[in-house]
Amino acid sequence: MRVLILSDIHANLEALTAVLDAAAGQWDELWNLGDLVGYGGSPNQVIDLIRPLESLVVRGNHDRVCCGLTSPNAFNPTARGAALWTRAELSQANLDWLRELPQGPAQPATAAATCVHGSPLDEDTYILSMRDAWAPLQQMSTPITFFGHTHIQGGFTARGHEWHELRPHLHPANVLPSEFPSRKDSGIHLANRPISWTIPLPPGTRHLLNPGSVGQPRDRDWRASFAILNTDPELTEGMEPGTQTITFHRVPYDLVASQGRILMAGLPDRLAARLREGR
Repeated sequence: MRVLILSDIHANLEALTAVLDAAAGQWDELWNLGDLVGYGGSPNQVIDLIRPLESLVVRGNHDRVCCGLTSPNAFNPTARGAALWTRAELSQANLDWLRELPQGPAQPATAAATCVHGSPLDEDTYILSMRDAWAPLQQMSTPITFFGHTHIQGGFTARGHEWHELRPHLHPANVLPSEFPSRKDSGIHLANRPISWTIPLPPGTRHLLNPGSVGQPRDRDWRASFAILNTDPELTEGMEPGTQTITFHRVPYDLVASQGRILMAGLPDRLAARLREGR
């Protein structure tokens, strides 16, 4: 089985469309780790596109606030303004759907994995460092937990007493000319091309994995992030029996169109600018 794992779309229709196009034909199930809305200018379009495709979804903190389940007062002024605009913009059907989203952790019936938005110990907690990851890795009920919330692609892994942080070896899209070759290939800057990185997940290991943010990455790479989990033994031939793989992906999308939707909606300029910055 192949699972497309998405998180933190944040109402970015152009990024979501690019991800679905790039992943076409490569997945059997879709798991969504929350924050479909908030920040971006296309909340209804994103929900209408993703709802028929999802096999599993957990709510995010922006989903809760944007549908009125919790107050926006804990958000900074920019996020609060975007949440209130989103709440007014959402259709009644999409508001009702968001209100019914389950709180993580959730476990799919088809794989030994867990899906959460923040930490499996607290849906609103950020996992940013090995210190944050230590307790969840110790207490996980499945070998793999997928999380979002940080908007940073990668994760943490443990095998016995060995602990490691995972950061995909991908060429960043936001770099200075001195940091990355400026040559072109077929007229496309190498830094702006789709790129992927696959790592094995052998038996006896534990993993906290973040597919990154579809709609608002914060690792200084503007390209949309997603991941694909492969549990099919035939596709991991030559590896240790029982090994699965995770492939991290980055794909470019129509950034200008997404920024235009934000500005046309009257949302803060900062929300459009940060998409290019990747932070």
